[in-house]
Amino acid sequence: MAVVDLDKPVELKPRAVVGKGLQGLRREGLVPGVVHNHGQASLHVTAPVSELEKIYAEAGKHHPLNLKVGDQDFLALIKHVQRHPVKRDLRHVVFQAIRRDEKVEAEVPVRLEGEIPAERIGLIILTQLDHVEVEALPQKLPDELVVDATGLAELHDKITVADLPVPEGVTILTDPEHPIATVAEPRAMVAEEEEAAEEAAEAEEGTEEGAEPAEGAEQPAEAESAEDKKG
Repeated sequence: MAVVDLDKPVELKPRAVVGKGLQGLRREGLVPGVVHNHGQASLHVTAPVSELEKIYAEAGKHHPLNLKVGDQDFLALIKHVQRHPVKRDLRHVVFQAIRRDEKVEAEVPVRLEGEIPAERIGLIILTQLDHVEVEALPQKLPDELVVDATGLAELHDKITVADLPVPEGVTILTDPEHPIATVAEPRAMVAEEEEAAEEAAEAEEGTEEGAEPAEGAEQPAEAESAEDKKG
């Protein structure tokens, strides 16, 4: 997908069509959207799906966009997108107008960087978080947060949100203990270990059930009969 210039204004057309009429817009290759503007009346808008796909791929939910709707201009973030459950094409986009001098909350992608020692010995990396929630002024919002992954060397090693480098002026809102990536065993390796453990347990059980007392071992005394006790 071609890279787009996010500093260039995104032109959105006002729309009057709502409800069932939105299907007609989508058939024409347009995506309906809405711009929420600080408690004022929301603006219903639309734009070509091809353009919005490119913009969303570049901006995500963290890069401020300059929106132009008719004669109105907004600085905004994409707050929510709706996709078709099967085709995965854009169905609806929600923009939130923001102010340059006020902090905003946004989702920022997380990326692992560096060669991972654990992968060289056949272990796998489970990615448990691909973005974090941050708070910052619009101009301080990072495009991504990059964390060094070279410390993932042994089973159960992990990287958490607390390990992320925090740029100046940025506050991470996600729980610092939340794991980002963890070293785990491949399923095949786990299955082999479980099978070996089961075989060892079965072998041990077989030995216990079929074991004969050692030669010369003391045999348990039989209980006295009632007659012996009388005698």
